[in-house]
Amino acid sequence: MTERTVPELVEAFASGDNRAFTELVGRYQKKVYSVAFQVVGNHLDADEVVQETFVRIYNRREELRAVQYFTSFVMRVATNYAIDLLRKRKGQDSLTTSTDDLPERVQLDLASRVSTPERDYRSQKIMAEIMQALDRLPPRQKLTAILHDVEGYTKSEIAEMMKCPEATVRSNLHIARTKLKKILEHRLVTKE
Repeated sequence: MTERTVPELVEAFASGDNRAFTELVGRYQKKVYSVAFQVVGNHLDADEVVQETFVRIYNRREELRAVQYFTSFVMRVATNYAIDLLRKRKGQDSLTTSTDDLPERVQLDLASRVSTPERDYRSQKIMAEIMQALDRLPPRQKLTAILHDVEGYTKSEIAEMMKCPEATVRSNLHIARTKLKKILEHRLVTKE
């Protein structure tokens, strides 16, 4: 039996085939998690974004027949929810990085996703600096930079996901990169 294509799975799911939905989740959940984690910056919120993304897609199954590009649709739902989470957190203290208050099962799950000390410390440090700099950007600029420069989506794909003109994506990306350059240059100069 050949593997069904995404359009075939979407059509089957829209027609009521829940196994097709399970296959779609399996194909997209890692990609959604990756983008979500980079936007929200922690595992718990990223997991929430993944779960809520697929709940929303499941609840909108009738609309899927009109969706031309399922990948863009999934990522738009995920990024919109991630931005909503960021906005809710804005003004609040950032979530603590300590996992001591979490149940042991959750701690073990999180530990399995975290890099080990043997991994390249310098790369981790640089990535932490970049993520801190990204956190200082407005949500749309942050998301555009992550989708383009980290996840590798094209400007036209990002425009489709964010339902905006490609010129807006180019502008957000340019502004985000300019701000990141200033932030990172300042951080590197003050640390030397």
